[in-house]
Amino acid sequence: MSRVGFLGVIARLLLWSFLLCLAVVVVYPLLWMLVNGFKTNSEIFGNPFALPSQWSFDSYQKAWNRGVSNYLTTSILVTVTSTVTTVFFSAWAAYGLTRVAIPFGKAVTGVILGGLMLAPSVALVPLVKMFQSMGLYNSFWALLILYTAFRVPFTTFLIRAYMLDLPREVDEAAEMDGCGRWTAFWRITLPMCKPIIVSTVLLHILFAWNEYLFAMVFTSGAGVQTLPVGLMSLMSKHGTDFPVVFAGMTIAAVPVVLLFFAGQRYIVKGLADGIGK
Repeated sequence: MSRVGFLGVIARLLLWSFLLCLAVVVVYPLLWMLVNGFKTNSEIFGNPFALPSQWSFDSYQKAWNRGVSNYLTTSILVTVTSTVTTVFFSAWAAYGLTRVAIPFGKAVTGVILGGLMLAPSVALVPLVKMFQSMGLYNSFWALLILYTAFRVPFTTFLIRAYMLDLPREVDEAAEMDGCGRWTAFWRITLPMCKPIIVSTVLLHILFAWNEYLFAMVFTSGAGVQTLPVGLMSLMSKHGTDFPVVFAGMTIAAVPVVLLFFAGQRYIVKGLADGIGK
């Protein structure tokens, strides 16, 4: 084996060793949390890194019955609806900014992308006053509006960058065939943007599922709390019952972890084909 080939093998071994260590660092805490949900308090304090003496789902059932089922339902509802509205409005805005000659198009683009610089914490006080006056405070609609409004600039930025590289000849051909703007957007442009659409959907799901600040400030009733806020409530009420707390955290983490592992290649591909060009 040549010297270059030997160095290449060593480099690959070092790379795979590093990736393996990184995977252990990421996956081990999740497995530890999952396993501790099957233990008793005495087992967690006695030997927190050992396997449980008896695998029991009692803690998971208790966590589910103590509010996690309601928190999970609310999180799913808020995440799904805000994902649909955010991606739809962002894609429609990106289409208008890249395919329609609107007056002051660059200025409009700058205003939309300027929303990326607005920190959510800065706008909390006026937003609370506004939603209270509108009767939307402590409701599902408050989170839907906030999640959509604060994610549209970033999502529009990603989809717009992808649409800039799409051939305009396709739009011209569709117009010659009698397609209107809506038909061209829905049946031609949007299917061509599938990689970036899937990427933005997954990114928004990760955001909405784990968002805590807005969910904590704008929801106070148990019926409208999402998982992050609900888990904090669970910890405050049952902080000494650690198996139940670990079980609730596991139930909250498993769906989004599985979704991320299933769709991570779409995230990478969509971002690489979009802003990576």
